[in-house]
Amino acid sequence: MSSIIDLNEVTWRREQKTVLSGVNWTVKPGEHWAVLGLNGSGKTTILNMINGYIWPTSGSVSVLGHRFGTVDLRELRKSIGWVSSSLQERIRPNESTIDVVISGKHASIGLYQKIDEDDRAQAEQLMKDFNCYHLLGRTYETCSQGEKQKLLIARALMASPRLLILDEACNGLDFLSREALLASITALASKPDAPTLLFVTHHIEEILPIFSHSLLIRRGSVFNQGSSKDMLTSGNLTAFFETPVEVSWQNERAWMSIPDLS
Repeated sequence: MSSIIDLNEVTWRREQKTVLSGVNWTVKPGEHWAVLGLNGSGKTTILNMINGYIWPTSGSVSVLGHRFGTVDLRELRKSIGWVSSSLQERIRPNESTIDVVISGKHASIGLYQKIDEDDRAQAEQLMKDFNCYHLLGRTYETCSQGEKQKLLIARALMASPRLLILDEACNGLDFLSREALLASITALASKPDAPTLLFVTHHIEEILPIFSHSLLIRRGSVFNQGSSKDMLTSGNLTAFFETPVEVSWQNERAWMSIPDLS
């Protein structure tokens, strides 16, 4: 497979409004990418495109080596895990934590199939991997925001996806919960059989060293893309955000601030 994702001159228009314009983006095997952009920049639209929920007005889309128009998208989606805040809101509050994780195997909200011991063992191992095994026996509604995010990532991994999309996974987390979740994501990405990761955010300090590449989206177009070290600079992000910013690096992560303009 030459590429995990290949968007070629993708444009999407809705109600006479251009939402995406001429997007070119290629993710190669072995790469993990961060996708950076402000709210309304087009990030979620690109994710919907990758999952085949919307179709480009023009241009071509290939995911996991399959060009759209030549593949059953329902089957393709089984190889894509997507964790988002909207998914968190759809989980039933009284669902048991183990059932939340196991339901990922069937891509269902709620568990309707009979649970076998192999499924339970896999789910428990994933909960251990994401340091949330202590939640076993509890219901979803009793978990903190960070705990819920870990459960949903474990849920996404039940189907052994080849591509895992983490859409603003740290949204709503306090500092300690965020760092704990990011450590779990680093551990996941470091495994030899890890899926390709896309990490969508609008906070550059969440872009971990494992995300070697970054895609910068602004107003539905690609502003820039490439090595994260090259993308996350004071000059590049000042132009990207259209306001003066300063970037400093600590422990291989970029941190951004607005200089004193007084």
